[in-house]
Amino acid sequence: MRRRVPVLFTSSPTRYGRRVTRSDIEFRSGTDRCRGWLYLPDGDAPKPPVVVMGHGLGAVKEMGLDAFAERFCDAGYACLVFDYRHFGDSDGRPRQLLSIPRQLDDWAAAIAYARSIDAVDATRVVCWGSSFGGGHAMVAAARDGRVAAVIAQCPFTSGTASVLALDPRTALKVTARGIADVAAAAVRRKPVMIGLVGRPHESALMTAPDAAPGYLGLVPQGYPFVNEVAARVGLQIPFHHPGRVLAELRCPVLVCVCDDDSVAPARQTVRYARRGPTTQLLRYPTGHFDIYVGDAFEEAVADQVDFLDRVVPLAGF
Repeated sequence: MRRRVPVLFTSSPTRYGRRVTRSDIEFRSGTDRCRGWLYLPDGDAPKPPVVVMGHGLGAVKEMGLDAFAERFCDAGYACLVFDYRHFGDSDGRPRQLLSIPRQLDDWAAAIAYARSIDAVDATRVVCWGSSFGGGHAMVAAARDGRVAAVIAQCPFTSGTASVLALDPRTALKVTARGIADVAAAAVRRKPVMIGLVGRPHESALMTAPDAAPGYLGLVPQGYPFVNEVAARVGLQIPFHHPGRVLAELRCPVLVCVCDDDSVAPARQTVRYARRGPTTQLLRYPTGHFDIYVGDAFEEAVADQVDFLDRVVPLAGF
C-alpha cells in the first residue's frame, strides 16, 4: 500500500471565477480506511452539492478520475474521489482483493462521509461511477434511498453480458483460476491471482483487443500499478446485475453508454436504462476506454456537467 504525504493545492481560476482546492481525506469502512481526494471550489458561494466518485474494475483514482473531478469542481461542484479497500492508497489485506459486497460497503461509507463534510450541501449527494463503479453507483444509490442523482458512465450492468463478451478459452481459464482461489482462501493460503487486462485468450478478466492498451493507457507514467486481482471475483461477476436497480431508482439518473463497448456490452445496458422511470440515456460512438480521453471525454463531461446543472443546480445560478 502506498502512503502519501497530505496534499493541498490551488488551481488557476475557473470559468466561474473560483479557485479549486484539493486535499487528501480518509474515512473508515469496516475495520479499514479508504483514502481519497476532496475537491472544493473556493469562494463565498453557498455550500455546493457533492459528487462521490468511484472507479471501475481494479482501477484507482489516478486513472482519469481527477480529470472528471476537476471539471465538475470547475463548474462549482464539490467532489469526493476514493479508492476501494485493497486498492490504491486505501487499507485492506490481502492487496488486490476485489469483493463486490466490500466495494458496495465502501460506497455507503463514502456517501456517509460526504454528508459529514461541513463545506458541502449534505442533502445533495450525487453518485458518479465509471465501468464497474457505474454499476456500484446505481446499487449504492438504490440502497441509500436519499441520493440526489446518479451518473453512470460506460457502466457494467450485466454479469451475463460481460461474461458472454469473453472468448470461451478465456472464460474457462478465468473459471479455473477462480475455483483455485476460492480453494486457497478456504485453507488460508495467499490468493490465486488473475490478470485484470491481457491479450486475447490470456487468463485475464478483460481481453478484448482494446482492453490492455485502453486500460493500461490510463495509468500515469511511473505509478506502481498492479495488473492483477484475486481470481475469486471471476466467479462473482456472472451473477452480478446492477442494471436491474434502474427500474427502482426515483432520483434523476444519467447513463452514458459507449456503443462500441467491448467490456460492458451496450445492448443490455440500453435495455436496463429504458426501464428506468427517471433515467436519461446518452449514447456515444466510442469504445469502453475512449470516454476517458480526448474528444469523447470532452463530450461526455460536458453532458454530465449539463445534467448536474439541471438536476442539482448551484444556489444562485
